[in-house]
Amino acid sequence: MNNSNLSDPEIPATTTDEKRDLKQLSRSELSDFLAEMGLPRYRADQVFQWLYQKGADSFAQMTNLSKELRKRLEEVACITRAKEFSRQEAADGTIKFLFRLDDPRDYKVEAVLIPDFYEDGVVKRITVCVSSQVGCMFGCSFCATGRMGFFRNLSHGEIADQVQAINELSEERFGKKITNIVYMGMGEPLHNYHAVVESVRIITDPLGVDLSPRRITISTVGLTKQIRQLAREGLGANLAISLHAADDQKRNEIMPINESLNLKELEEAVREYHRITKSAVTYEYLLFDRFNDHAEDALNLVKIARWVPSKVNIIMYNNVAGVSLKRVREERLNEFMKVLIRHKVTATVRRSRGDDIDAGCGQLAIREGQPRGKSLVKT
Repeated sequence: MNNSNLSDPEIPATTTDEKRDLKQLSRSELSDFLAEMGLPRYRADQVFQWLYQKGADSFAQMTNLSKELRKRLEEVACITRAKEFSRQEAADGTIKFLFRLDDPRDYKVEAVLIPDFYEDGVVKRITVCVSSQVGCMFGCSFCATGRMGFFRNLSHGEIADQVQAINELSEERFGKKITNIVYMGMGEPLHNYHAVVESVRIITDPLGVDLSPRRITISTVGLTKQIRQLAREGLGANLAISLHAADDQKRNEIMPINESLNLKELEEAVREYHRITKSAVTYEYLLFDRFNDHAEDALNLVKIARWVPSKVNIIMYNNVAGVSLKRVREERLNEFMKVLIRHKVTATVRRSRGDDIDAGCGQLAIREGQPRGKSLVKT
């Protein structure tokens, strides 16, 4: 499979008339659309703020617009919105949200709020894990989302809706805005490249959630063309590579994408990314018991960590039903970490969060009896 063939699948229209869905427009397209109506630029700023900072889903809520203008907008435009459908809260404070998309097929996606607390119980960091697709076509063997297959991309508006809604809850519950966003929910973010990039621009806009791009991390299984493209966006967000095995043979076994985009191609893309951005990268490494947790695996990971300035996140796997791979045992984790530390690799261990509500890494999936979507894995 050629990486260049991984184009963005079309996001179907969610309306049946000729009205323009403002949530499908980029910031500049929204300004152009309102300018065509003869409106000054500040009106575009007002509408944008209502959409992405205040979470408006109707023009009636836009109270700083005149009634006449709101009526005109209702005649030519509409507002779709991903809305919270349900939520579950884990014992550790993690909250998993199910969002219903404004879609005739009733698609839903999951997103997760992960709070970190000081010892006195005061919240210090609030991370949101957002979804970028309904399902995922890349079929990683350990991932519940990958087992769903792929159904469609989310629009930039649907991605931003998750963030805006969860940020609103965060301010209500914790008295604090979200501090970090990771594109590590359902889907492969760089397979939905343009919507993900636009959503980052919206989220970081002062009239959006106004979060620093350095607080945002975009994850990828290793789509090399898109990694190179991302380097030239000037986005300022962080890049994380879902590595999970440090040699081609093992990576082929658990990540079908590696058969066409192997570690050599990934190395070339990562080196180019760093040359252009001067930014370090993060390698995400799920540690599986007696699969990728040997000393040889650690030494191979050391070599990869030296491609460019980087850090490694060792992730404790959340066991998924039907998957033979299991979470590494503590003694093997400790031995693995000793090898990395001895070779001066910056590495941290990310402990499981929210696994009692299936909100952990690799566990997000919609299981309501739906058929399987498109996948690299043939069944």
